[in-house]
Amino acid sequence: MTQELIKFILEARRRGLGNAKIREALLGNGWPLNIVEKAFAELEPGYRAKNKVCIYLDSEIMARLEKRAKTNMLTLSEQIEDILRRSALIPKKSGEKEKLDDLLVSLFSRKKR
Repeated sequence: MTQELIKFILEARRRGLGNAKIREALLGNGWPLNIVEKAFAELEPGYRAKNKVCIYLDSEIMARLEKRAKTNMLTLSEQIEDILRRSALIPKKSGEKEKLDDLLVSLFSRKKR
């Protein structure tokens, strides 16, 4: 069953769909989340996770993340990892206005809103 799903994902990517749209379509058609994630993980064999985190984001944020990942020539997972790493390691100076580039970082920030 996973091989069938992998073929579908590869074909959808070939047609220009992003991972977020593919996930949304699969989940919307009743595919279980764990099977969908397993298929995507098999397509990224170089990615080894020490710890696994599952987050749910709306379509608008996913689209922005995918666009940013493409610009940075990263996979979506790598882009999210980069954002989380920067959010945890780079403290903001008080009174400094957030740059547009860091709005996605602020989503995962520990800063009180």
